[in-house]
Amino acid sequence: MRRAGLVAPGLLGLQTMQVDPLQGAGRAGADTMTPETDFDSCASDYEAELNRGLSVSGEKKDYFARRRVAWCAACLAEERAPKAVLDYGCGTGTALPFLAERFRPATLVGVDVSRESLAAARDELPAGTAELIALDDHRPSADIDLAYCNGVFHHIPLADRAEAVARVRQSLRPGGWFSLWENNPWNPGTRLVMKRIPFDRDAIPLSPPVARRLLAAGGFRVVRTDFLFFFPGPLRRLRWLEPALVRFPLGAQYQVLAQREAE
Repeated sequence: MRRAGLVAPGLLGLQTMQVDPLQGAGRAGADTMTPETDFDSCASDYEAELNRGLSVSGEKKDYFARRRVAWCAACLAEERAPKAVLDYGCGTGTALPFLAERFRPATLVGVDVSRESLAAARDELPAGTAELIALDDHRPSADIDLAYCNGVFHHIPLADRAEAVARVRQSLRPGGWFSLWENNPWNPGTRLVMKRIPFDRDAIPLSPPVARRLLAAGGFRVVRTDFLFFFPGPLRRLRWLEPALVRFPLGAQYQVLAQREAE
């Protein structure tokens, strides 16, 4: 699993593609399994490769991470402040400082499949920012109020995605929230940027309907879907319009916000 933080160069319109309603939106002729990516081997180059791919947007990864977390917080503004937050697929830890700053949780946990990425996060993050745990060592215990996940599921083999949803659900307390962010395959700019990033080229993205069905089938109540990142850097003066555009399925990324249903 891995968070990739992708954004498209701009609002470029819709792209029609064939979608397996229970799995994902992939390339024409794509295999039913997304190839395994060895993120341990690319951990040292991950940040540079990601920012190189994002360069066509005029922004770097921190801009997108900050805005994703801020939007998630705005969506939950009327709810009880989360005391325990999980970043599922935290990678090298990009979102963790923003989650800490925005929510100020008593407990912040980052989980990732790549031990080398977690080591890089430990080197970069201020001491005490978060507890970092390898996926193999993570034991869900239904004590998390908010699970945040960005750009992970398009790297998970299709046959394993339901299991990943189940793990997140098992981590959440009843009534806990899941903020799932994914790259929008309906935006051709997003597809272009993914091709520019080596570890995203063979990923199989999820369309918004597929993501909603995946969460609903996994015991979540889907509350809303929002689309962000319509305007690249050169058009940043238009970004004040984005809150009014979140229902239009053209943003480079989308959030599916869902709540764990009680047993």
